[in-house]
Amino acid sequence: MQKIVTVEDPSYLSYIFGPNDANLKIIEEELAVSIMINSGGILLKGSKEGVDRTVYIIRKMTELAKEGFILSQQELIRYLGTKISGAQKSSPDVIDAKFEKLSVKVPLRKKLVFPKTQGQGEYIRAMREYDIVFSTGPAGTGKTYLAMAMAVNALTTNSVRRIILTRPAIEAGESLGFLPGDMREKLGPYLRPLYDALYDMMDAEVIESHLETGIIEIVPLAYMRGRTLNSAFVILDEAQNCTCEQLRMFLTRLGFDSKTVITGDVTQSDLPQGQPGGLLEAINLLKGIKGIKFINLDKKDVVRHPLIQKIIQVYENFYNKKTN
Repeated sequence: MQKIVTVEDPSYLSYIFGPNDANLKIIEEELAVSIMINSGGILLKGSKEGVDRTVYIIRKMTELAKEGFILSQQELIRYLGTKISGAQKSSPDVIDAKFEKLSVKVPLRKKLVFPKTQGQGEYIRAMREYDIVFSTGPAGTGKTYLAMAMAVNALTTNSVRRIILTRPAIEAGESLGFLPGDMREKLGPYLRPLYDALYDMMDAEVIESHLETGIIEIVPLAYMRGRTLNSAFVILDEAQNCTCEQLRMFLTRLGFDSKTVITGDVTQSDLPQGQPGGLLEAINLLKGIKGIKFINLDKKDVVRHPLIQKIIQVYENFYNKKTN
């Protein structure tokens, strides 16, 4: 089968094709189609299924380009569900959702943040529909990054007036007192992951201005005591390092017109041995309350380097043998 796809504005073609036609090569390899340019437009040859799918993808990429959103090669690979670079297959509803309701707009270069797995899609839905969301799972599943995207989007669309990012400053083998610098410099390494996600979504000048005016706050959990947080998107990161008392204190800070997301990996606690963790306690106590959503991501939702999934599986098998 062959078909010609016309693009009304040729200036969009560079966005669709990618640098050195890299996007076309990815589509051709995954969908077993041939893509060529002729006087009539983009000529596609291949099976009916492959050609129809390619037409759909090109049209969606054109729509994105019109709005200034550029799909990276990595996102295209995941969108196609290809096995290139070890990416896992995605289910059809997640593939379509990436271009529809589940994408999150953030200001930096009109970037779109997509869920890359079924679990991540459920996570984004939960953050839109619930005021309190618990998200647990291993490293690389997007717990913090997706929560940050939702927070930035809420701020830029005036759904909230401020973003508050917090995490417990647990000493993992080092004492804060022996680290150089003032308190802000001492706490910097603990809060660095939050800064990294934030700077990936907003211009540095805007972030610095918001930090100075308090529109964005990045603070250790201990500083949250006694506060009431109205019209805010609040993210508690690394909640597996919260004591029971700390998490109870945090959960009672939520005010009106606010949302809070609590993220953590229950297998990576830095609490002293034998000290009960607040995250698991909170999940067990609150799971019956209507209005709170619990999302459990797992190794299938890891979207970092493909070796991360293998590392997680090896450790899971090792610890399962030790406990059995």
